[in-house]
Amino acid sequence: MEQKLYWDSVSGQKEFTTPFHASGFSKYVKPEGKILDVGCGYGRTLAELHHNGYRNLVGIDFSEGMIARGNDQFPYLDLRIKETDNIDLPDSSVDAVILFAVLTCICTNTEQIRLLQEIKRVLRPGGILYVNDFLLNTDERNVTRYKKYQDIYGIYGVFELPEGAVCRHHEEKWIKELLDDFDELEYQYLTFTTMNGHQSNGFYFIGRLKK
Repeated sequence: MEQKLYWDSVSGQKEFTTPFHASGFSKYVKPEGKILDVGCGYGRTLAELHHNGYRNLVGIDFSEGMIARGNDQFPYLDLRIKETDNIDLPDSSVDAVILFAVLTCICTNTEQIRLLQEIKRVLRPGGILYVNDFLLNTDERNVTRYKKYQDIYGIYGVFELPEGAVCRHHEEKWIKELLDDFDELEYQYLTFTTMNGHQSNGFYFIGRLKK
């Protein structure tokens, strides 16, 4: 609930800066494919896909503020409030799922596993998953806060931002384990500029759901 309150409170001003690798995505997902963006925020990734000719697009996010902003900014998109932990779509009903800087907002392994289970449920056999997220950093600023909050949250890499959000940077081993039900098609290390203007290690992953 606290996370939702935070994202609602900043929904009008936060600009997400991590890049979407449209050229990689388009190699595996046709423009007519049904695409679900889980944790879509205000819909900027779906708007980019729409600009590139994709039309069968759905975005869901638990922040009512983010969805309201997206509906104002991109009225041609189908953006929906995610009311529960479940994804309100039938089994095997989408061709691709986008998970763009969402895991960083989910602190626990249990919650991340639950989300991946839902994603696998709604993906058709052989469907595509695109993940973009943050990895652990080794600079003093990050290491200090990882250690500070490890005792509170029980996971190295979780930390609190001064404005109230709780975020997570991930051990690569955990990411590989979490995505083990997908055949890796692309995996690339990246350096991101965070929403607060810092540099962070990151990655993007494209995988195909194993049949």
